[in-house]
Amino acid sequence: MLGIDWSEPIVKNIYVAVDIGASSGRLMLAEINRNQQIQIKEMHRFKNGFEKSDGHERWNIDYLIHEILTGLEKVKAAGYTNVHLGIDTWAVDYVLVGEDGQKLSNPISYRDSRTSNTIKALTSDLPKRELYKKTGIQFLDFNTLYQLYEEDHELLKKTNKIMMIPDYIGYVLTGKAVTEVTNASTTQMLNLRAGLFDEDLLNKVNVNDDQFAHLVEAGTPLGTISDNWMENFDLPVTEVITVATHDTASAVVGTPGHGDDWAFLSSGTWSLLGKELNTPENGQLAFQDNYTNEWGAYGTYRFLKNIMGLWMAQCVKRCYGNQYSFGELAALAGDEVPFQQFIDVNDERFVNPKNMIEEIQQYCRESNQTVPETPGEVMMAIYANLALFYANEIQELNKILNCHLNTLNIVGGGSNVALLNQLTSTLANIEVIAGPNEATAIGNALVQMISTGDVKNIQVGRKIISESFELKHFKPETGEYAGVLQRYQDFLNGHSKELV
Repeated sequence: MLGIDWSEPIVKNIYVAVDIGASSGRLMLAEINRNQQIQIKEMHRFKNGFEKSDGHERWNIDYLIHEILTGLEKVKAAGYTNVHLGIDTWAVDYVLVGEDGQKLSNPISYRDSRTSNTIKALTSDLPKRELYKKTGIQFLDFNTLYQLYEEDHELLKKTNKIMMIPDYIGYVLTGKAVTEVTNASTTQMLNLRAGLFDEDLLNKVNVNDDQFAHLVEAGTPLGTISDNWMENFDLPVTEVITVATHDTASAVVGTPGHGDDWAFLSSGTWSLLGKELNTPENGQLAFQDNYTNEWGAYGTYRFLKNIMGLWMAQCVKRCYGNQYSFGELAALAGDEVPFQQFIDVNDERFVNPKNMIEEIQQYCRESNQTVPETPGEVMMAIYANLALFYANEIQELNKILNCHLNTLNIVGGGSNVALLNQLTSTLANIEVIAGPNEATAIGNALVQMISTGDVKNIQVGRKIISESFELKHFKPETGEYAGVLQRYQDFLNGHSKELV
């Protein structure tokens, strides 16, 4: 079933998943053992973040590439001389590459303020409903479409290629340029019907389709790491495979769901909650609720809502000077009573505030609610309102898709927060299956394994994942918090500002 005959001596394939998020990156080594299970091991971890430069918040892309090469040196030092490698990162951000093949500047972060009013400007003569019908992508002011609208026009004139972050990293490593579809779809520029960049939208932002490398599906071989890197670093022979390069797409691949009644929640810096579909859903209800149809691996679509997520908790941790671990903050939250205030966690004020604690407190003051003061109260306010938001969106999914979801698979770092998982299960009246927390790296590696033939297909792969990693189950606690979700929904709808 896996394509590996252990009865004969073999040279086993070794896979390296490069997984880079907004705050950190790592190289994870993956292989299939004799028990037909996937094993993963962290080989290298490094920090990531944006810094102000030339008036904008920018990523240091050269540093990220150097850290990948450093990590591969560690892989070689551990005795692995031949490996496959896949790269996934966050979405929407891009690198402009000139005629000489070199980047024109460091990429600007999606959290930069340059696009704060761009949706309104771009859609002044292009109705939102028409744009959504074209692309099926939700309206977020940091989508690539709006970033390119605000891009320096002189810089765009010098641009030979526009590359999404993971595609650029793969290009630098191998010299070969592609545009992988799972990440490209987040640009809000791919046409659902044509399967290509939409000409009208390209004209809106003064670029043409020749400025993008050709589109490829997840699982497409890219090439070997270039000789110049092999000469300057002690690297294993490395075959790069273009995986599902959007980290959420990889996380969904790595989610051990089965059947047709499960939803996913990729819980990290962002929370991405939705359902895997074989055909997109861009009807009126989906448009009104701002759901997105991001392209997935193997001809699927990730129909999901983008939610602020644990970014709020990460910011709070920094506000307290990192004196508490996430585990300690969760424990403090567990001592508090939930639902003492309602917060719209997707309010734009929480995207990049100067001080997240003060922003949460000010939100509560403005809405005449109890103000959280202690670390435990602040964290409980975050966890309780994330759970409320998740539960609300599960109801929306059922309504839009005319389905009944019985299971919510939570993967990523948030799968470790038992308090949040239990609150979500109870409020949404759904079974929560938490894990694996490393679903993104696992999904990255699984696409590589399918590409080489070590795993037959994604269905087989998900079964292997469920048998390879510990999963925790949470069931609804009957009778707990009756009516809270409805009052929260009233609050979001502006019908009520009353406390629980």
